[in-house]
Amino acid sequence: MIPNWYLPKKLILLFDILLTITSLLLAYLIRFDFIDFYDLFWIKEYDSVLTGVPSLILIRYLTFLIGKTHKSIIRHFSNDDALRIFYTISIGTIIISSISIIKFKFHDGSVLLPKSVIIIEYLGTLFLLTSSRLFVKQSFTNRNKKGGEKINVLIYGSGKMGIITKTTLERDEGNSYNIEGFIDDDPQKEGLLIDRKSIIHPKNLNAQLTKLKINTVIIAIKDPSTVNKKKLIDTCLKNQVKVKTVPSVEDWFDGNFSPQQIKDVNINDLLGRNPIELPKKNIQKDIQNKTILVTGAAGSIGSEIVRQLLNLQPKKVILLDQAESALYDLNQDLIIKNKSKNIEIIVGDITRKERVTNIFKSYHPEIIFHAAAYKHVPLMENNPTESIRTNLLGTKIIADLAVAYNIQKFILVSTDKAVNPTNVMGASKRSAEMYCQALNQEHKTKFIITRFGNVLGSNGSVIPLFKKQINGGGPITVTHPNVTRFFMTIKEACQLVLEASSMGDGGEIFVFDMGESIKIIDLAHKMIQLAGLEIDKDIKIKIIGLRPGEKMFEETLNINESTSKTHHPKILIGKVSVVNLSEINKSIEKLIMFIKTQQNDEIIKQMKEIIPEYVSNNSEFSKFDN
Repeated sequence: MIPNWYLPKKLILLFDILLTITSLLLAYLIRFDFIDFYDLFWIKEYDSVLTGVPSLILIRYLTFLIGKTHKSIIRHFSNDDALRIFYTISIGTIIISSISIIKFKFHDGSVLLPKSVIIIEYLGTLFLLTSSRLFVKQSFTNRNKKGGEKINVLIYGSGKMGIITKTTLERDEGNSYNIEGFIDDDPQKEGLLIDRKSIIHPKNLNAQLTKLKINTVIIAIKDPSTVNKKKLIDTCLKNQVKVKTVPSVEDWFDGNFSPQQIKDVNINDLLGRNPIELPKKNIQKDIQNKTILVTGAAGSIGSEIVRQLLNLQPKKVILLDQAESALYDLNQDLIIKNKSKNIEIIVGDITRKERVTNIFKSYHPEIIFHAAAYKHVPLMENNPTESIRTNLLGTKIIADLAVAYNIQKFILVSTDKAVNPTNVMGASKRSAEMYCQALNQEHKTKFIITRFGNVLGSNGSVIPLFKKQINGGGPITVTHPNVTRFFMTIKEACQLVLEASSMGDGGEIFVFDMGESIKIIDLAHKMIQLAGLEIDKDIKIKIIGLRPGEKMFEETLNINESTSKTHHPKILIGKVSVVNLSEINKSIEKLIMFIKTQQNDEIIKQMKEIIPEYVSNNSEFSKFDN
């Protein structure tokens, strides 16, 4: 272990002066070829010894003080410290040489010190100070290494971040890592060395993982290519090598990196495509100095929308949610991050019209982001009354108030499950879409709809479920070996919502090109491997069958919908047929009657009339399909 004491600065300064004297003596020995040193030193060089040697030592002492070379912690000796020593000793030598030249030309015709002595002393002092510090650093590094079995590591990234990671791990008191080398995508770096460690190109990684007996790869690179990172992770998983990652510099504690910050690779890295980035300029212009209402503000999507909005200089953001504890936690998080200045926290249910009306009267929002909804397919299949009450009637209440109070824009957060719905939840969201589009035809408020797939890591989604099952020793439950889903990150989903708010003219359904869908069972395999476990040996996978209302695969558009392009290649506009407002209002009035009397069967029948493409799958409500 590293002792908790450090050498006093005065002692280090004294040691540096002793090294200077040693170097000076060595310079004279070399000057006289180690022959008749005594006679030549005291007789031939008496004058220079009498004045020159004390002058040199004094100048070195003063420059060491000014350069603060003695104040660095030697065990943490760095390139910056080496540069400081180089500059300090070089400046001292320039001063000594200048005085010697002036003395020779303008004073008594004799030099302060011979040129050869000055040059040799300069090189010797530079070498001794640097090498002594490197020796101390290496001694501490060797003492610092834990005994026992080592974890052989490769670091992905040979830039500054990778080197900082290597240095930090080697300094760590509890270090059990043995850094074997670096991985870099640049083929020109193949075979080069950093601190005597080789740089490996990913094309040779398979062989090197086996040859070097690598246990872990640590990703330490800023904004790596998602495609390259995914290939790296896949290669590691095939070779049963753990993958960990270093957080971005912005997330380091007080700007410093510590080994404790190394985490398991983020599940977002399994997405398999480059993240979709959207320009913020137009979004900020639309949001700046506006009062904005976010419903469902404490949910996964709602809370991220709030965080992104607060970076765009709104006048006020009203956070509405019925989940008291989640709303409290979000508020505390915003306070900690100093983002609570322009927010208003409101506990309330969107299905209580009088409560929501009072919010509109009190705050006069100009833009609404409507993210409040029930979203769990199996639960909503068993509770259709509540699904329709919240997802359709709750949306209707907020949308009607948006019209009544002349709100500029209403952005509905929808889902790909609204496309050709096979379950109550998807049907409730599709009917909400239809109502908003019908309102858009009749009123000035711009109603804009966003659809996207499953959100990685959102509350109740498959990722947290799999993590919980893995931590509990398994099994992981998968509904069907061939079931697929589209995935996106919470950040991407919320960027879509914000971009839609600035891009939309009203009536559009914005959808993302989310790339290829992902097999859920493949996701399960990778999560088991990322945890350093073996499939079927450590964690088993259990096929439980599709749950009521679930699809084998999701769609972003139905067969009757087409798309048009926008200014962003990854964002499309769905062309959807729009229903008449009076007709859908009549249908909703019927639903309200059935909801009051809790008639689930009648509710489903009415929903299937409103949405002809709604065909139940693996559900008791299949009996009502035509």
